This record gives sequence, structure tokens and C-alpha cells, in this order.
Amino acid sequence: MSLHLTDKDHNFSDELFIFSRLAEGDQHALRFFFDKYYSSLCNYVNLYIHDQVVAEDIVQEIFIYLWEKRGSINIDTSVKSYLFRASRNKYLNHLRNEKSHLTIKLEVNSASETFVKPEESFIDSGELEVIIDSIIANLPPRCREVYKLHQNDDLSYKEIALKMNISEKTVENQMTIALKRLKKQLAPYYEQIFSLIVFGIIGR
Repeated sequence: MSLHLTDKDHNFSDELFIFSRLAEGDQHALRFFFDKYYSSLCNYVNLYIHDQVVAEDIVQEIFIYLWEKRGSINIDTSVKSYLFRASRNKYLNHLRNEKSHLTIKLEVNSASETFVKPEESFIDSGELEVIIDSIIANLPPRCREVYKLHQNDDLSYKEIALKMNISEKTVENQMTIALKRLKKQLAPYYEQIFSLIVFGIIGR
């Protein structure tokens, strides 16, 4: 049986209802969550591991697990919170298992560029937030608005498209631009970001 989804399906109670359908083996329910959150989850994971292919693999594994364990998974917050929490746990496991913290390198524009020593560029979580806020503030206006609506207001790409009267593809492109800008400008701090994630200071 197909799911007939309306705008109400975006709220918490309706998503829990759809999840209950998934738990009963409804593949359309799984597809609903996949279509709604796959892109955002991939962007979220890729922001920390800096590898789009691996990020997609991680998110796909989460949805496979969601389907295989559908009868035993207990959602005590929201489906979205569960998926993002699972994504965080997965990328942390990836970083630990691959010992990525030992191989993360600062990105350079030329072979002759001198690396900045960690102790010379050390920042705490508060300073990192200031840097991120500054990067976001300097995004192109439309790009900045899309990013804030998605990250701060928790709107889906479809909801943003309707609110801004633009296509979902445009929303996706603007989010890609924002995330690429963040990754590029945060590259010198990747080792510290990893440390802050491991100790639970950021990435929650």
C-alpha cells in the first residue's frame, strides 16, 4: 500500500506514525525517510570526514540498518534526531577505526606553502563557532539564507524551496556551495575539529 503524504507528514507525530509503518515492513515508509533526509545526512557526515563517497556509504549503511532492525529500534525523540545521532556515531567510528586523526593533513594550495603548526593555530570550541559564524555571514545572500533555513530553522529542501519560491535543485546547489565554503575555510582546523568531536564538545 502506498503512503499518501501531505504537508502534515513533516511534523513530529506524523513522522512517528510513518515510522510505525516502517516497523511493520512498509517499504514506502522507508523511502519517505530516505528521500527526506538522505541528502542532508550525507552533507552532515561529509562536513566532518571530508569524503563524499565514504559519507554516502555511511548514510546508506544507516538506512540499511534502519530497515533490517526496524522491529527493534525505539525512537524516543524524533526520527530526524535518531538519524542524525546515528550518523554522528557512524562517522566517529569511521574516524576512530581508520585512525584518521593520525592522517588528517592540512589542505594547501601549493607544494611550497608552509604548514601552520597546531600549537600556533589552536582554537577552542567557542572560537571555532565564531569562525563558522563569520564564514556563514560572508556567504552570498541567497546561499546564506538557504543555509540558515536548513541548519537553524530545521527546514527541508522542499520547505525552503516553497518559502523562497525557488526550485529544490537550486536549494541543493546553494547548500552545496555553503558546505564547500565551510570545508575549504575550516581545513586548517580539521585536526582540532576531530579532537573536539571525540571529546563530545562539538558535533552533537
